[in-house]
Amino acid sequence: MIDAPDNRPRLLVVDDEPNNLQVLRYVLQADYRLFFASSGERALTIAREQLPDLVLLDVMMPQMDGHAVCAALKADPATAQIPVIFITALTDSDDEAYGLSLGAVDYITKPISAPVVCARVRTHLSLVHMDELRETRLQIVQRLGRAAEYKDNETGMHVIRMSYYSQRLALQAGFDAAWAEDLLNAAPMHDVGKIGIPDAVLRKPGPLDVDEWTVMRRHPEIGAEIIGEHASGILRMACTIALCHHEKWDGSGYPNGLKGKEIPVEARIVAIADVFDALTSRRPYKEPWSPSQALDHIQTQAGRHFDPELVEHFATLIPELLQIQRRWAD
Repeated sequence: MIDAPDNRPRLLVVDDEPNNLQVLRYVLQADYRLFFASSGERALTIAREQLPDLVLLDVMMPQMDGHAVCAALKADPATAQIPVIFITALTDSDDEAYGLSLGAVDYITKPISAPVVCARVRTHLSLVHMDELRETRLQIVQRLGRAAEYKDNETGMHVIRMSYYSQRLALQAGFDAAWAEDLLNAAPMHDVGKIGIPDAVLRKPGPLDVDEWTVMRRHPEIGAEIIGEHASGILRMACTIALCHHEKWDGSGYPNGLKGKEIPVEARIVAIADVFDALTSRRPYKEPWSPSQALDHIQTQAGRHFDPELVEHFATLIPELLQIQRRWAD
């Protein structure tokens, strides 16, 4: 019979006192796979070899104390993201503050309380799991955006540039850094619906006829269907952008003819960034416009195609946008 893999979270427990290690073994062994070290040097070796999910670390140890171990873990890219919880007899608030300043996530005083240790470990492993889920979702968004690039004639650099333009416009308009960061990561999905458009339409070198244009105009809805409905987060924002980035301020856009602030603000931001980069980029069917020509066009369309307040903010960003253009040139 093949043994099932042990998928329990892995903890590294570090203490120079064998009795303390035994106590923590008793408290934790039912729920976690445990590794033990009785010195700072051994702890670093095990951490680099096993990459545990969390480290429980004594402070007062001979030769290399816990503070030095924590600093070494955080200085090594391979172990820097592993959460460290200090377990120590030191109770002074200055000691706790110093330990946290080194990168530890928590501080438990001895003698330990088994329920407290278990609760703190569960909490910090849950936070790690949430971070991993967010990173996984982000990678899904990025990979789907990449899939759309392969389908379209536009380059990957276009998607990168317009995403950074969107982030900068969001910050300039007063949105907080976290929201703008989500926008940076969601914007590459704006045209993912083009995956569902036939190549004969998507790659046609000349103008589209009426029937072909009807097919092309379905890509926002297809994009929203691909991404799906989500309660919150980057995927919800990406779905909104995919569906609404061709809506226009005056209500003449598609697919739903939304008008003004009926259009979600993330889609209004991406619409400006997308058009600006499309106009200033070389395509098989056109030469690039100058940034001033592109900005003139966008300002002319303020109140018709674009949110006029966002256009005002966008106009102040041209020097920064040119830096982004140079950094991510085709």
